[in-house]
Formats: sequence, C-alpha cells, structure tokens
Amino acid sequence: MNVRFTFFALLALLAGCGQVPDGVEPVTGFDAERYLGTWYEVARLENSFERGLTKITATYGPREGGGLEVVNRGYDAAKGEWREAHGRAKFAGPTDVAMLKVSFFGPFYGGYNVVDLDPTYSHALVVGANRSYLWILSRQPAPPREVVARLVARAADLGFDTSKLVYVEH
Repeated sequence: MNVRFTFFALLALLAGCGQVPDGVEPVTGFDAERYLGTWYEVARLENSFERGLTKITATYGPREGGGLEVVNRGYDAAKGEWREAHGRAKFAGPTDVAMLKVSFFGPFYGGYNVVDLDPTYSHALVVGANRSYLWILSRQPAPPREVVARLVARAADLGFDTSKLVYVEH
C-alpha cells in the first residue's frame, strides 16, 4: 500500500463494524445521493492515521452494485506529499439510515455513522463505533463559526470529549 493513506485503512480496523456508540443515533431519512461529492474535514478527534495531515477531504461517489466509493485525501507537510486512500462503504441496515460500514483494507469494515446532518447536506457530524472517533465535515473548507460551534456542542451533548478536537488547516 506504500504511502497511500494506510492510516485510513486502519480506521476500518479500529472503529468497529457498522456500530454506533451507546446513546447515539444515526440520521434517519438519509439520502445517499445528496451526500455524494467532496466534504472537507473541519475538525476531528486525533487518531494515528490522520496525525499531522492538513487539507483533508473525503469524496464519495456511487458504487456499482450499491453503496459508496470513498476517496480520502490529506497533505503531509512533513513529507511534502499528498496521501490518498480508496475505500468502499455499504449500509449496515436500511439505506435511509446513515449507519454505514467502511473498508479501506480487504474484508475489514469500520463504523461510519452520520449523527447530525443539516437539511441542505452542507455540514455533518460523523462518528465511529465508539467515542474515540469523531469528525466534523463541511462542503466548504471554512464553514461559518456558528455551524462549527453547533456541531461541537452536539458532539459534547453526545458524550464526546470535544476539548480534544483537532481543527484542520485548509
């Protein structure tokens, strides 16, 4: 896998398999078609597979046979290079519930749960299978501060330690 974003492959192994933390509910009425396209990572709980990266994006496209194609990309300034990982996502249940499982490495899948999504599909709060994995995503690299503050507050309400959020430079 050379330098092709092996840290995102580890996400699948570390985050669980299509599960959601206790007391957290994925979005219902989810429309995967509207979720397609590029999302900018605004903030995250630090993890080994993204440490030191900036300009992180996730791009979702339709996958033949159902589910989604995933391309995660980030810039490693220390090495002066872009890292990229290709994966696939499939629904862990009904397709109108935003509980998916994502794989960047063989048959191993990790939880990917959209737990807050604005009606215009412009900003999202995504969590893994436990409270160690959290991402705030936006369709723009610098969303309005009040949007980010609302998502941070929502994450805190759900029991995530938002004092440990890492804000991504774009």
